[in-house]
Amino acid sequence: MSDDFMLDTDDLERRMEGAIASLRTEFASLRTGRASASMLEPVMVDAYGAMTPINQVGTVNVPEPRMVTVNVWDKGLVNKVEKAIRESGLGINPQMNGTIIMLPIPELNEERRRELTKVAGTYAENARVAVRNVRRDGMDQIKKADTSEDDAKFWEGAVQELTDTFIKRVDDQLETKQEEIMQV
Repeated sequence: MSDDFMLDTDDLERRMEGAIASLRTEFASLRTGRASASMLEPVMVDAYGAMTPINQVGTVNVPEPRMVTVNVWDKGLVNKVEKAIRESGLGINPQMNGTIIMLPIPELNEERRRELTKVAGTYAENARVAVRNVRRDGMDQIKKADTSEDDAKFWEGAVQELTDTFIKRVDDQLETKQEEIMQV
């Protein structure tokens, strides 16, 4: 192998890690039968004239397996936070108790669980596509490089191995999430 061409596999790996991180974020927003503080991450509140993440206007806690609470810091925002949660599409009915908003998490029915597993599958496929796009970029760099056929084969193998590793991680995370969703 000549020293002329060095593929930046660290960059490819970093970009593939980004796809995995994005997948984790998307999975966290999926509502399973259990309470999770991360399920409120996509909820934005109209606070002080700007759309603000809910965790910046109050403390989000999970005191029980089927309960999320939001302790709103500013009394004037309690109704806005409650409205944002109600309109978020999470299917949760907030209950107010002073500055604390309680969110009881209802059981999911079988049909909804199946829908959520399909959504999780879509998220995973998007992550696989992102990983494959990074792979394609790496392969393009190899093809553009003026390198010997043996070197090209070596680097293509390295990129493919990296891709396979990340695709397996996506599949493993999908399987875990689907089991979590289907758990009654």
